[in-house]
Amino acid sequence: MISATQLRVGMTILYNNEPYRVVTVQHITPGNWRGMVQTKLKHLKTGSTVENRFRSEDKLEKAHLEQHEMEYLYSDGAEYHFMNSETYEQVALSAEVLGDNVYFLIPNIKIMVEYYNDAPVGIEPPKVVELKITDTAPNMKGATVTSSQKPATLETGLVVNVPPFIEAGETIRIDTTECKYLERAKA
Repeated sequence: MISATQLRVGMTILYNNEPYRVVTVQHITPGNWRGMVQTKLKHLKTGSTVENRFRSEDKLEKAHLEQHEMEYLYSDGAEYHFMNSETYEQVALSAEVLGDNVYFLIPNIKIMVEYYNDAPVGIEPPKVVELKITDTAPNMKGATVTSSQKPATLETGLVVNVPPFIEAGETIRIDTTECKYLERAKA
């Protein structure tokens, strides 16, 4: 059991005896009231989100998830298919369950598929992925890193802000926790 003040983004907890992932956490101390923790939780089985306010002294149970390394194979439009490299078992997850993690899926990438009660409930992508830019504004002469950013569309459909000197066709590294540009990928 953990106290509500120990909640962090990405943790999985049991709330109403159902597994939820913490999406946002905000500690609130309004004037002379007791402190509270405002959270947004995502149900691991259905993908629905719920907002909840916990008192700082509330105790919560962490959900224990099994993780298996799998390889992303393909998407058939409705579901995303993964294969366990050791057992060759295949599982499929819907886009609703995966949420924004679909933007980090490129064929043959190794990811961790999370299981709760022997059923796949989500994925944990690597902390950093390399994706190719398919579209962005042209290179600007004299652009430096400290200049303003420009939007770039990546091969998976994700749009991130990149420095002005980055061009279409380049491969860049993306931080999957914050969905932001880190650096050019090493050639």
